[in-house]
Amino acid sequence: MKMLIVGGSGFLGGELVRRCAAEGHDVAATCLSRPGERAQATWLRVDVRERRDVAAAIDTFRPEVTINAAYRQGDWAITAEGAANVAAGVARVGGRLVQVSSDVVFSGAAKWYDETCPPDPITPYGAAKAAAETAVRAVLPEAAIARTSLILGHGRSGHEALVRSLATGAGEGVLFTDDVRCPVHVGDLAAALVEAAVGGLSGVLHVAGADAVSRYELGVLVARRDGLDAARLRTGRRAGSGVPGPLELRLDCSATQQRLSTRLRGAREFLAPSDAP
Repeated sequence: MKMLIVGGSGFLGGELVRRCAAEGHDVAATCLSRPGERAQATWLRVDVRERRDVAAAIDTFRPEVTINAAYRQGDWAITAEGAANVAAGVARVGGRLVQVSSDVVFSGAAKWYDETCPPDPITPYGAAKAAAETAVRAVLPEAAIARTSLILGHGRSGHEALVRSLATGAGEGVLFTDDVRCPVHVGDLAAALVEAAVGGLSGVLHVAGADAVSRYELGVLVARRDGLDAARLRTGRRAGSGVPGPLELRLDCSATQQRLSTRLRGAREFLAPSDAP
């Protein structure tokens, strides 16, 4: 199958490229400046903010399935307008689209969020992701919108790097005890997205990990996996800290999990010491 990974040079995008190539798909991937492993994909330099760039890439490769993992926090044009441009390009040539979204489309006011909950973002990034969802669904009603949470795995994520710096004394800062998310392993997430894409799933999907944990608990799990001293991790509270954003975002993935054979593990499982990077 011809698969296009938009944002293929990112953490999740790179995992998607590797998985699609391993499964034998004909893979193309976009990057803004730095291409990834050339043996795994045909790399296309595309600025998703430019509709003509996106249209040209899609018209040339003519993918059967496109997965859009491109985003940049603080850049509305890449996150929101870029998603609209990708959806328009896919609509021109046909094929399926999976748009990667985020739990930050929610405010955190509810205890749990399932696939039927409407977005109510309280940050600019959350608003950009919600706008991306709206644009994609308006252009391609049969697209899949895949909301996820913190992405970790293989020791390469930003959160894992932060924990290592704090646990070794190389960095300063705290990990919040009142900031709760449902972290997902990048391999599980990539497998679920590819399964949804190939299987033609549509509508809203929730693809996050099975465990709701605080940033601090997540840090302890990472430190213990890596053989570091978790006691060196300092705690804090996001409430009252001046750091904007939702406090608790718990994605209910049960309905989506029934549609997928890929099992979305919880952080307590995938960060067990035996899973060291």
